[in-house]
Amino acid sequence: MEIEFDPAKEATNLAKHRISLGRAKELEVLAFQEDRRFDYGETRYRAWGMIDGAIYSLAFTRVEGRLRAISLRRAQDKEMRRHVPRT
Repeated sequence: MEIEFDPAKEATNLAKHRISLGRAKELEVLAFQEDRRFDYGETRYRAWGMIDGAIYSLAFTRVEGRLRAISLRRAQDKEMRRHVPRT
């Protein structure tokens, strides 16, 4: 799947979370769900999965068949317990 992101969001994500939004294409998805916490004006999703052996959280939306990454960061322990299936 093609991944796109806003260059300003990329700069913010790199500064804040030290990972490129472009790495979202490497996410081995373990769980995902629609994000209904706020009215974003678009349908947003959250996914949790592995990159380089660590669990990450990805916020994204879909635009014309492409995934638009909004945020990518290490997942918090409580997210892992709540959303990621135990193996």
